[in-house]
Amino acid sequence: MGKKGKKEKKVKGAEKTAAKMEKKVSKRSKREEEDLEVLIAEFQNLDAKKTQVVETTCPPPSPRLSASLSAHPEKDELILFGGEFFNGKKTFLYNDLFFYSVKKNSWVKSDIPNPPPPRCSHQAVVVPQGGGQLWVFGGEFASPNGEQFYHYKDLWVLHLATNTWEIIKAPGGPPGRSGHRMVLSKKQLLVFGGFHESTRDFIYYNDIYSFSLDTFSWSRLAPSGSAPSPRSACQMTSTADGMGVVIYGGYSKVRVKKDVEKGTIHTDMFLLKREGKDGQEKWSWSRVSPSGNKPTPRSGFSGAVGPAARAVLFGGVCDEEEEETLEGDFYNDLYLYDTGKNRWFPGLLRGNKSEKKKRRRGKKAGADGEGAEREDEAPQGPTEVIKEIVTEDGTVMTIKEVIPGAQEEDDEEEEEEEEEEDDDASAPLVEPCARSSAMATVRQGKLFLYGGMFEVGDRQFTLNDFYSLDLNKMDQWEVLVEMDPKTQEWLDESESEEDEDEEEEEEAKGAEGAEGEEEEDESEEEDQEDEEEHPPVQEGDSLTDYQTRTEQYWIGLARANMGADAKDKKVAKVALAMAKVFFEDQ
Repeated sequence: MGKKGKKEKKVKGAEKTAAKMEKKVSKRSKREEEDLEVLIAEFQNLDAKKTQVVETTCPPPSPRLSASLSAHPEKDELILFGGEFFNGKKTFLYNDLFFYSVKKNSWVKSDIPNPPPPRCSHQAVVVPQGGGQLWVFGGEFASPNGEQFYHYKDLWVLHLATNTWEIIKAPGGPPGRSGHRMVLSKKQLLVFGGFHESTRDFIYYNDIYSFSLDTFSWSRLAPSGSAPSPRSACQMTSTADGMGVVIYGGYSKVRVKKDVEKGTIHTDMFLLKREGKDGQEKWSWSRVSPSGNKPTPRSGFSGAVGPAARAVLFGGVCDEEEEETLEGDFYNDLYLYDTGKNRWFPGLLRGNKSEKKKRRRGKKAGADGEGAEREDEAPQGPTEVIKEIVTEDGTVMTIKEVIPGAQEEDDEEEEEEEEEEDDDASAPLVEPCARSSAMATVRQGKLFLYGGMFEVGDRQFTLNDFYSLDLNKMDQWEVLVEMDPKTQEWLDESESEEDEDEEEEEEAKGAEGAEGEEEEDESEEEDQEDEEEHPPVQEGDSLTDYQTRTEQYWIGLARANMGADAKDKKVAKVALAMAKVFFEDQ
């Protein structure tokens, strides 16, 4: 009885500490987020001028990471939304929307009026109802210098049948966050974890919320049992029966000293299980101890759901933190988790094997009902492959890829395996380079992988290459878009201030980053039109004079961008800031 009482006090104490930290972070980040709200409002003002849907055939999306890639619930298409790009000097956030036709191997950019503002590290889930819907929650926006952050708590739905965005305003939802996870579980969207960060403080979450697709209402769940520790960027997978979700891994950090932070890569697993009828569910957490070969510790991996509700995990990075440096080992290996058998196994590629080996593996796969993965084989030591790519500016990128090997089944087959390995060595398999924060999804048994990033020394390379892999055959990766070294823009300390100013100008022309001279000219014209529509600054006006004279106009503009539910005081503050920005630009 005494031990139980101490345990309950400890839990309550931890909850109080978390609540205090959340309040502290919220207070310190409020000012930062209000500053960024002005910039976000300007983006929304530009988007509000769009009155019709414009679809344009286009090249693949620009290099990016932390976007969302989803499989269309009705068509043989993929949907890519948002993301970020960092060129060494500035951070660019996107809210562009692309559709990829799997059959045609082509991209279409879809400009739809009133989209969500630019963001990355959000979550997107597709549902089949209403002709197909894409639900988007949360994410973050960053200032161009990457020093201030705004964490969204908004919920949007893209109606795929009508090409319309709609913001869903429902009280009681999760506080602003990014790096969280969201999945569909029966007729609910479940949101878990994530983090909220300001310049000086941060907080990681382990709460879980449910959004009902029937009633369009939020509720915070209170499961029994021991929950996972707070974290972001975990893998969250619905079980095959729809009665629960499995959580794996993730990342979190704590402050050990005033200016010293320590990161933790999590490798534990948990099951959130639902019991009872709809509307009367009871939820419970329990620790999961899987069998098989778990992925090595890493963060920033990409997740998707494959055939038979198997969780798919690709790549990631394991950072080695020292006092003054942070170096990471990037991966390009593939792991699968069978939610029914509670078993991890490496996704090893077959490649061009002999017919004899195919028959031998076919017998083994036949007993399991699938010939997709070598599930029962234990991994051998990994193979390290070194590749070099020369960028346009002459920088040599040395990419290390770690490919897991396979252990022979028995001694009688060792010689046969060695011979076949010699044959395969002459025709190496094409694979995506090692990376983290790539976008992944599965459509009709095929895994699609887009973009992401890796680092070489102090330089970050953001990708826009595109691959697919048949998870039923597991033969080889298909290259849909090759990595183009010319897209690897990077501005280091030696770049001139003039180049930096030009980049700022280009960024100001639009939230989506226009490409080509024609688009830049259009952006300049639009900016000039926008300026002409604002009340002009009169000769002799001070800032106070101008703000007083045009107060109602800017309040109206701020109200239009922030919505009818925004508080008057906050609207007035944003309006003053918008007027100040315009006044100082004149």
